Amino acid sequence: MGQIFTRYPQRIQRFFEILLPTISWLLITMPFWLSFRHPALVAYIVITFDVYWFYKSITLAYHAMRSFITMRAHVAIDWLSLAKSVKEFPNLYHVVIVPEFHEPIHILRRTLENLTNQDYPKERLIVVLATEAKDPDASETIRILKEEFGNRFGHFLTTTHVLTADEVAGKSSNMAWAGKEVVKELKKWRIPIEQVTVTSCDADAMLHPKYFSYLSYTFLTDPDRLYHFYQGAILFYSNIWRIPLPSRVLNTMNSIWNLSLLSQGNRLINFSTYSLPLATAVAAGYWGVDVIPEDYHLFFKVYFMLGQKVRTKSIFLPILVDAAESHGFWRTMVNQYEQAKRWAWGISDVPFVIKNTLIHNEIAFPDRLRRLLQLLEQHIFWPANWFILTIGSSIPPIINPAFRRTVLGHNLSSLSSGILTVSAAFLLVVIILDARTKPPRPKEFARWRLPFLYLQWLTLPIVSFFLGALPGLDAHTRLMLGKRLEYRVTEKV
Repeated sequence: MGQIFTRYPQRIQRFFEILLPTISWLLITMPFWLSFRHPALVAYIVITFDVYWFYKSITLAYHAMRSFITMRAHVAIDWLSLAKSVKEFPNLYHVVIVPEFHEPIHILRRTLENLTNQDYPKERLIVVLATEAKDPDASETIRILKEEFGNRFGHFLTTTHVLTADEVAGKSSNMAWAGKEVVKELKKWRIPIEQVTVTSCDADAMLHPKYFSYLSYTFLTDPDRLYHFYQGAILFYSNIWRIPLPSRVLNTMNSIWNLSLLSQGNRLINFSTYSLPLATAVAAGYWGVDVIPEDYHLFFKVYFMLGQKVRTKSIFLPILVDAAESHGFWRTMVNQYEQAKRWAWGISDVPFVIKNTLIHNEIAFPDRLRRLLQLLEQHIFWPANWFILTIGSSIPPIINPAFRRTVLGHNLSSLSSGILTVSAAFLLVVIILDARTKPPRPKEFARWRLPFLYLQWLTLPIVSFFLGALPGLDAHTRLMLGKRLEYRVTEKV
């Protein structure tokens, strides 16, 4: 198998780029073409999928509650005192790389100001503002922010990434360049990279004030720290009270899903804003320069290098980020759609994982298979979920009238809707956790609008189609047709 990939790398890559989206399309269209000859089989597939969705709903509710309770407890812990009790604490440094391109300066200023609120010793925080050479505002942004924050951390570095012909524009190539520049500076300062963590911090991410103290204690007491990533709860709550209803529904679901993942150790993969040992990033060859999904790609680069001990450990603290937003309702919807499409473009990285799963025989096969299947489940079902759950049960009786006269055909829709109705009951947990987790209501959000926070959940089927399934299908189809997606920075307001 390794010889096949080595001999025909481009052909094999392209084969999987076509195969994976095709599977999604087959799942979506399956109730139509299969109902002519085998409507009962379609019915059983739809019911199985409904039961699967019921299981996913229970899992989301249980793990989200568990993570919320844990987070409430961990927010109250004095992590700095615990970290100081560890012998290696005085030698530990944290590098924070903030990649940016066309970001509004007030967003970057907010992020950097938030970093000054960390209770960790500032002299051992190394903040890196990673800009792009093609950004015409980069030099002015560097000048302003260096003047404001240059003396507020142990070191404040700025890097300017020049995109080369073999690179893909985006966060990943920028992070790779900034990481290499940081290592050069650390050598000048005689700081061993083994004593340094690196945090990929999105330009709008506001880390909890105890984040680096928590990270320090967890990192220093972790015997397998060179194998581990560290992930906080990514909550799209910074502007949750300001965005339109459809975006609010979607980003609430995304936030609670991210919260639930913290308690699902085997499923958790670093996402958006995360930390890892700098030495591990260097050993893996830094971030990929020819990919868009930088977080998952780095995780699997490390996994295939170091083996099954690689995992992501939870930091049970909130990291507030902005939900996609723009000026006006429709531009916000477009911005949200484009962000979802970029996330769904993560399927473009799955062929890389498949290839390495097949050739890295030094890693136990069950572990390789488990991780691959979890990744396939996430990406293949992304665009297909809505179609199977929403219209899958109504298609067979329409296409095959004879099947409608059978017991199974007559009861399919009611059975499917019954399972989904019970699954929807777990939304109550999401609503409660959302109310307990998001920031307090601002004064400008009128009280008379509060009931709509509950009525908004009636729009979930519509929102999940236009801002979930459709951008996912868009990304899959682009990959299948060979139309590469260009990295698009999510607009900030």
